[in-house]
Parts: sequence; C-alpha cells; structure tokens
Amino acid sequence: MSDPVFDAPQIDVSFSVPFQHRLRFTADVLGSDEHVLLDLLEGSEGKTPRVQFWVDEDVAAANPGLEQRLELFGERHSDRVIATGNVQFVPGGEAVKNDIHILERMLKCMNAADLDRRSYVVVIGGGAVLDAVGFAAAIAHRGIRLIRLPTTTLAQGDSGVGVKNSVNLFRQKNWIGTFAVPWAVINDEALLSTLPDREFVAGFSEAVKVSLLKDAAFFDRVCEGAAAIRERDMEVARPIIRDSAVWHLKHITRGGDPFEALEARPLDYGHWSAHKLEVMTDFAVSHGEAVGIGVAIDTVYSSLKHGLSETDANRVLDCLQDLGLPLSHPMLSETGLLFEGLEQFRQHLGGRLTITMLDGVGRPINVHEIDRGAMTEAIERVRVVAGGSKVHAR
Repeated sequence: MSDPVFDAPQIDVSFSVPFQHRLRFTADVLGSDEHVLLDLLEGSEGKTPRVQFWVDEDVAAANPGLEQRLELFGERHSDRVIATGNVQFVPGGEAVKNDIHILERMLKCMNAADLDRRSYVVVIGGGAVLDAVGFAAAIAHRGIRLIRLPTTTLAQGDSGVGVKNSVNLFRQKNWIGTFAVPWAVINDEALLSTLPDREFVAGFSEAVKVSLLKDAAFFDRVCEGAAAIRERDMEVARPIIRDSAVWHLKHITRGGDPFEALEARPLDYGHWSAHKLEVMTDFAVSHGEAVGIGVAIDTVYSSLKHGLSETDANRVLDCLQDLGLPLSHPMLSETGLLFEGLEQFRQHLGGRLTITMLDGVGRPINVHEIDRGAMTEAIERVRVVAGGSKVHAR
C-alpha cells in the first residue's frame, strides 16, 4: 500500500526509541539485598545470561572481601547466571579515563568472555570508572547491557544515574564518549561505608547544583542538613542522595532532551569552569570539589548579572562551606587559562555558547554571552570568601 511519506522525493521521518531506566536503592546489595541485583539479570529465550564484573581498584582495596563476594554470588546463582572468568579490575579516579589503552584492554576482556548484546557488564566503582567501563560496554557489539553500582555519593546522586559514558582525550574531559541508557543503576548504601571523608562530602556539590536548578525547598533541606552530612550522618545524607538522584533522573527521562541535542545543558550548571579546573590541576581537584567551586562562581556571577539576590548567593556559599567543600584553588588566579573552558564547553555541546545561570533559586536561565569582567569579579569574590570566614547570608 502506498505511503505518501515514503513516496515523496524528500523523506523526513520522526521516530522515537523506547527506553526504560531502572533505578534501585538498597542497604546491602551483595548481602541481604542481593536479590535486587539477581532480578535485574534477565535471561532471554531460555538462555542463561553471561555476566562480567568490573571493579574500581580503589574500591577493592578499601573492601578486601569484595572480590570473593562477587565470586560467591556467581557460584550461588549459577543456575540463573554465568559469571564469566575472573573479576576484572581497573584503576580508580581519572586515571581510568586518561589512558586509552585501558579502554582497549576492557574491550579485549569483554571479547574473551564471549559477551553479547544480551550479556551484562556489572561495574562497581566511582563515577570515572562507571564512565570508562560504561563506554567500553556501549561500543562493544554496539551495546552490552550495563548495570552500574556507584560507590561514591557523587555518582549515586548524579552521574551514575545519567545516560552518558566517556573517557578523556586531548587533555579534555569526556572528549570521546556515547549516550547510552544503562540497563539499571543500584544505589547501595553499604558501598559508601568505606568512602574517604573528602570524597563523601564532595558528592553533595551535585545535590546543591540540582536543587538550585529544580527545587528551592530541596535546596533549603540541603543547607539545613549540610553540617550533619559533613559528619556523615546517614539519616540526613540518605534522603538527600536519593532526592538528588531522582531529580537527575526526572530531568533525563522527563526533560525532553536526554541526549543533549538542544543548546542548553542545565545539569552542567557550574561545569564549564569545573571541567577546566580539573585539567588545570592535573585532577588534584576532584570532580565533586571542582563542581562546588564552579557552582560558587556561577552563583556569584548570577547575582552580579542576572538578578539572583545577594542573599541567595551568600546562602549557596555558606551551604558549600558547611558541607566542607573547598571554594578555591591557586589555579583560579589563571583566569585566562580558565576562560578557555568556555570555548571547550561550546565545542563539546556544538553551536553557540549556552551557559545556564540563575535569576532565582529554582529558576534557571540560559545565557549566550559571558561578561568576562563580571566573571573575573565573581571568581575573585569566591576566592576572598574561601580565604576568610563564612559570609553568613542575610
């Protein structure tokens, strides 16, 4: 039967691809809650699924029995899954994303394990490891099912629930990567127990960020709980991590632009300088800490240029300090180099420069030009606050 759309000399057809994002919250996924992971490892057409475990070396070092627990998981459930070979380990932190040869090794291991599109890669680690292993899984056979178990507050509240995978190249963050929806994400509380204090608090910079973009009441709760979070009070931290993850997930699944085809990238508020600062410091400043600094800078800039009240800007700085996050680094004085991050940000997105700012808490706006004089003033104000006492919002 003739179809006028396809009979036309010029054919433009819109279509959508159905995705399902699965997010789970557990107390001990390799203990009393292991059924949550097991239930996600679906077979197909009577075929037992193959599973390969990948682990962040830093996480393994902090959890000496982790490898054995994963091996026992495969043995106990051999009637439902086939655990392929040994547990695989990769360097933690940005090191895993900075060496392209590690990516090649991951692909070789996935090939040697005979993984296919109905197999599973289960990755346990921080955000950088999730990014790198996720990228390998996304390009192997054009996509192996990926299950992420984030082990940092940063990854549990932000990147771990995202749909991006990447490694670094040409001294640029995330230059090579893909958009790929994970099969599932499990935010497990037990996996946070060995996280160093510095990394524990660093992840909450993303909670500050998403609350500023999405929900003023959520921002109030982050500020109220900041001191307790710094002390690792999980009764306070747990719901903040969960709400941060849910807000990120809502944006991805309901925001209308999961693969960032449009100009704006609101979830990257504060990130144009954060990504550049990480590279400028050879990653001595972690991603979470850099985001905290970037959020502080763009918040002060928003108060200088876009109508955000000085009171609210001061509240943001106070909140970040109460969490125990640094607000400065000596490399911030290299403003000419830092401003290169604006062009790299534009290139990464494509098209014209689009930066998210605030005209109020919970009210993001998009701007296409940056007043470098005002931005330099914002950077200096943040550095002054970092070198002194709290600003105490009025």
